[in-house]
Amino acid sequence: MDFSASVAVVTGGAKGIGAAAARRFSEEGARAVVLDIEERAALECPVSVAEPEVFIQCDVSRADQVRAAFATIEAQFGGVDILVNNAGIQRYSTVTETTEEEWDLVLGVNLKSAFLCAKYAIPQMQRKGKGVIINVASVQSFITQRKVAPYTTSKTAMLGLTRSIAVDYAPNIRAVAVCPGTVDTPMLRSAAALSPNPEEVYEEVRQMHLTQRIADPEEIANLILYLSGDRAAFVTGQAFRIDGGLGLTIPGSVRQ
Repeated sequence: MDFSASVAVVTGGAKGIGAAAARRFSEEGARAVVLDIEERAALECPVSVAEPEVFIQCDVSRADQVRAAFATIEAQFGGVDILVNNAGIQRYSTVTETTEEEWDLVLGVNLKSAFLCAKYAIPQMQRKGKGVIINVASVQSFITQRKVAPYTTSKTAMLGLTRSIAVDYAPNIRAVAVCPGTVDTPMLRSAAALSPNPEEVYEEVRQMHLTQRIADPEEIANLILYLSGDRAAFVTGQAFRIDGGLGLTIPGSVRQ
């Protein structure tokens, strides 16, 4: 894939899937621009070391900061060609346990940020005559576990946002959702650390997938790159599960 003429913006690009996507875009010749609330020193993404201007510290749930970030991107790089809405956080609670502040936080980072970034990226794409938006949703856009009401709501809504963008801005702008299963990211490690036996959590998670393993962030990044490129030019409005077969089986067994 050749992205040498492209500017790819990745939100939540300091770690995990976002860092892997930014790295892969950079390897394929794109100008990878990372938006993240983390300090630059926290970045796992090596492109930030070689090219300091590719990192913009930004709270992507805040309109003023997103607007300023995309103004900088247009001024410095001529606008965005590819937007990867990857920023996300997790909180563990039911509807009755979730506070209003927790709800607003998760929906703000996971969903509102995608709306805001698309809002300011799309006019730049329109001026260029084309663009691609990849929304990183989740397998929990389709199935869910207990006690993740804000998270699964935000990720399910990402699919509606993806369809709306695809319909409203066709034919020149495509929008696609990528829905990972369990991936080896800091979010997973933080979740496992809540247990007195983290390794037991990892083993349970591995067993939930037909592949019997957890995905590497680069595997998700490779799908993001494919869907962003010309080889996927006929793909829009769809959600792609990359989940190791999670949720395909019915719990229990039938004896023959």
